[in-house]
Amino acid sequence: MAGGSSDQSAGAKRTMPKWEQDGRDRLKAAIRKYAKSLADLGARDANEADTRLFVTDFLCDAFGFDKYTDLSTEYRVKGEYVDYGVRLDNDMVAFIEVKRMNTKLGPKHLRQVQSYAVNEGVEWIILTNGAAWQIYHLSGGLPIITDLAFEVDLLGDSTPGQKVDLLFYLTREALKKGKIGEMWQAKRATAPNSLAAVLLSEPVLQTVRRELRKTTGYNVDISEISRLVKDTCLRQECFDR
Repeated sequence: MAGGSSDQSAGAKRTMPKWEQDGRDRLKAAIRKYAKSLADLGARDANEADTRLFVTDFLCDAFGFDKYTDLSTEYRVKGEYVDYGVRLDNDMVAFIEVKRMNTKLGPKHLRQVQSYAVNEGVEWIILTNGAAWQIYHLSGGLPIITDLAFEVDLLGDSTPGQKVDLLFYLTREALKKGKIGEMWQAKRATAPNSLAAVLLSEPVLQTVRRELRKTTGYNVDISEISRLVKDTCLRQECFDR
């Protein structure tokens, strides 16, 4: 049984595109390489400038960005500056805001860079203090909606493989191939509010009504089924934005 599992794993690895495997290997090596430096920065409560130096190295060594062609430092947006703009093939794809190592990332940091992203039409926002990486998706249109796509703590308890699986979407290769967009579409499609909307749609409620009539002999009104599903089957988070 163990041998079969190993063979399946090996097969899965063989079918992974070389560009993806190379990106994952580079990312995993960088996480291992920079672990001590990151811990040292935290121990001495490194300031924002020193944290930014670390982030620059990590963006290049882990994610594969070219320091001179892909990254714009102190990117100017209407008289203000965002720490990094990530530009691929002349398109600005993400803004990165860096805070000092021991800063707990919060809503005020997001609001700061969110306004920059709205002005420039940038879809992805990255907040980091070197250790914690929070990746947000900014919707187009009105109202502006900003959702947390995922977060990773390089000093956290998750395994190196788990960290690589998420941070892979920030690699240069994955961004160029639109993998982060595919991941976001899948996550949004299966989010609690999306599932709740489907469950409360008329076709589904009609099917539930028919099944209830078939199994109980009682003909329940659709509006009553909708109310009961909301009140007894779904959690509040299904209706929160």
